[in-house]
Amino acid sequence: MARLLKCGIIRQGINQTQSALGVSERYTQDVHIFRHLCYTVHMTKERALFTKSLRVKHGFSQIIVADKLGISRTSYIAVENGTRELSLDEAQTLAQLYGVSLNEFSSSVVPNYEKYKQMLLAFLRASPDTRGKVPKTKLAKLLYLADFAWFYNHLESMSGMQYRRIQFGPVPDHYFLAVDELFESGKISIDKEGEAFMIAPTGSSPTTSLDLLSKEETGLISEIAKKWRGKRTQEIVDFTHHQLPYRIAAENEIIPYSLITQEDPDHVF
Repeated sequence: MARLLKCGIIRQGINQTQSALGVSERYTQDVHIFRHLCYTVHMTKERALFTKSLRVKHGFSQIIVADKLGISRTSYIAVENGTRELSLDEAQTLAQLYGVSLNEFSSSVVPNYEKYKQMLLAFLRASPDTRGKVPKTKLAKLLYLADFAWFYNHLESMSGMQYRRIQFGPVPDHYFLAVDELFESGKISIDKEGEAFMIAPTGSSPTTSLDLLSKEETGLISEIAKKWRGKRTQEIVDFTHHQLPYRIAAENEIIPYSLITQEDPDHVF
């Protein structure tokens, strides 16, 4: 609560600064201070828990992992307690040891790719577009909103995917691969209408299991789909681009999930 209060105060100051300077001055020094206080500190605790869970999952003792890092057991215990940060070399060593990417390790989340594909199918079943088709770009934004809205309420992502701040993002690197795989397996169809690629579920899609999604998760997906049904792609693009996580992240940077916790409740999705 103290961290959230501090971040709220700093965010207030950033908003006042941005109002005075204008949109072009969005990336001010105050923004970087906000990111350090609200993201880095929060992720230290997250990474500590994540690091411990990976060690336990792989059956390593603290002594073995400390030896791999070339540090004492006492120093490693401090890592798992969140009182000692890892150096870049140490983080790379642990990422290799546990078979995850450095991005996944530093974000403290390992993506669930199969669950992400089920989320995509769930949105198509919820029929976000009245014609039963969804523009490819709009679908990517709906998935982003689901992941970040879930984090807002549960402090964890629905799929664990990492979203990148690009011009037509936010979008995870695996989105296009997921779409291609679902198309090739006959679960979705893709048609070009004008400049847009429209995605729709096929006849076999309703029989595909969504067993990786909980009832609460499918409920949130349906709620988001209902809100954005019939809305233009540009509207949802503008909405996500005005959210705090996208505004604060640097170009081509992975967008920190934790920043959504500082968003206004009525602007989460």
